[in-house]
Amino acid sequence: MNRSSAGAAAAVPVSPGAPGGQQPAPLFRRILLQGKYEALAMLRNGEQLILAVVLPLLALVGLTVTPFLDGLGASRIDVAVPGILALCAMSTAFTGQGIATGFDRRYGVLRFLSTTPLGRGGLIAGKVLSVLVVLCLQVAVVAAVGLALGWQPTAAGWVPGLLLLALGAAAFTALGLLVAGTVRPEATLAITNLLWILLGALGGIVIPAERLPAAAQQIVGFLPSGALGEALRDAFLHGAVNGAATLILVLWTILAGAAAIRWFKWN
Repeated sequence: MNRSSAGAAAAVPVSPGAPGGQQPAPLFRRILLQGKYEALAMLRNGEQLILAVVLPLLALVGLTVTPFLDGLGASRIDVAVPGILALCAMSTAFTGQGIATGFDRRYGVLRFLSTTPLGRGGLIAGKVLSVLVVLCLQVAVVAAVGLALGWQPTAAGWVPGLLLLALGAAAFTALGLLVAGTVRPEATLAITNLLWILLGALGGIVIPAERLPAAAQQIVGFLPSGALGEALRDAFLHGAVNGAATLILVLWTILAGAAAIRWFKWN
């Protein structure tokens, strides 16, 4: 229960002035502090750090020294980096946040914090904020390594690329919360890790759909992984916005978010 106590203390600062001498801090500050606490907890967790940074960087290097991406009209590194950025979003928003939330639920952290002035909405907002903070760090690290390896993104692709990355993070966060709030923590651990492997390898997120088996090509474009990978490649390679992929990500965000709101269990 140490995590719940620390989280509650971070998210519910008090100040004098109310009866009893204390009152909750403004909601915005509570959310910021909860987001900071969640982000630091993720960065201090060795397993999540490996998942969020080390494995994506290993995949990036591997794609630059193997012929998987040859013949796609650009250098290996130019095709690889957008997919790795998409993989980072899935690692943090879906797998990392899903596992953390699942075990918070198991140990009563979610139920405890939802009864504080932070509230359920503030708690979820803090989790979303933590995902964005960690994702910004991932983008900085991957971009730095990519540039060192010769990555040359289209200048016009940065703004749509980062916006699409945030949209993809929202979709995967909603999916992670849906899984974490509806199944047992052990099942959450298994499901999120298994899907990370399957979607990373065959979901169109790292390897473009045209390099996948014919059967997989028919469905990956409708998956959040395939849509995010394709959208980021179009943005950073051509400076274009893939409308179809963007619409698919929006739909996944809305549907998964609505399902999480409807079926999420706090205890």
